[in-house]
Amino acid sequence: MINDADNQELINAIALSRLNYFSLDGLVQLYQLMGSATEVVKHRFDIRSVLPDASDKLEYALKNMDDALHRAEAELQWDMEHNVQVLCMNSINYPQRLKNCADAPLVLFYRGTANLNQARVINMVGTRKCTLYGQDIIRRFVRELNELCPGVLVVSGLAYGVDINAHVNALENGMETVGVLAHGLDTLYPAAHRNTANRMVKQGGLLTEFLTLTNADKMNFVRRNRIVAGMCDATILVESARKGGGLITTGIANSYGRDVFAFPGPVTATYSEGCNNLIRDNGAQLISNAADFVNAMGWQDAAQLQQARKEGIERQMFPELSADEQRVVNELKQHNDLQINLLTVKTGLPIAKLTAVLFTLELKGVLKQMAGGTCHLMN
Repeated sequence: MINDADNQELINAIALSRLNYFSLDGLVQLYQLMGSATEVVKHRFDIRSVLPDASDKLEYALKNMDDALHRAEAELQWDMEHNVQVLCMNSINYPQRLKNCADAPLVLFYRGTANLNQARVINMVGTRKCTLYGQDIIRRFVRELNELCPGVLVVSGLAYGVDINAHVNALENGMETVGVLAHGLDTLYPAAHRNTANRMVKQGGLLTEFLTLTNADKMNFVRRNRIVAGMCDATILVESARKGGGLITTGIANSYGRDVFAFPGPVTATYSEGCNNLIRDNGAQLISNAADFVNAMGWQDAAQLQQARKEGIERQMFPELSADEQRVVNELKQHNDLQINLLTVKTGLPIAKLTAVLFTLELKGVLKQMAGGTCHLMN
């Protein structure tokens, strides 16, 4: 029996997420209002004392969640036995970009090593029938992106076509890559990608909002697309027919205010029609290579740092530090080897600003950004 208070919070959060499968209005807002799943469950029989305008459906679901709580306890036990992290929305390791989306899931299940809050995160999506043209685009883009802007986390859905090509090329270039699944972590669809998935667990990870014993139903793929879009800075459409899942993801990304890019193709090519139409309708910026993308995103600082490394710029012996730089250094002196998501909390600097500060500190030789988004203060 699991009785630990922290684990009980996870059980309660999983149970609430189980209710949320039915899109109960107000459940996420209620969780945020009360600050924890445990507080919500504590008031499940008198929820209108906390939220007077709670819907009848929400009130009924909370009063009748015993089965969900039992299911959640079994789920947590399985997760603990299989090295799966349960990320509640209030967890510091929960993807912070996704957290800001109105329809973010209450809970995510994660097996992997990558920091989901790295400074730069992209997704690559598109058709399951990726052509040789699309495969070549992905191969060149990922290789060039890693050269220009090392440390980017590549996200996709582990499906056939564009997805698996994005994951494989990221792995081959030494980049971390995360697959967002449309089912629980107790299975894998498609099974043909299991070897790649096993590599990703050690060089990236697998992420899902779905409990074990969940089938890869069609609607689940649509639901997972919002996670793919929401946890990233930018969505890149490689190839797509006139209709397809990739276009659903770009539509969601646009609704979140994220940057969307697409590779154009021949006007007669079936699997370029979706990309061309999206560019024509101003739903995506046209790119033809990684340099276009890096410039459009304003990520030249990483490219400059890479060039500086190649040229062997020496560390300044006594660098002058700005107030923000000194704040970061002070935190690392107390707690060295902090991940970026922890550092942003401790310094109070937004991720966008912190990224710029880390760049200048690394250029000055004060710190080094390690694999997984960890910042190490140099001696």
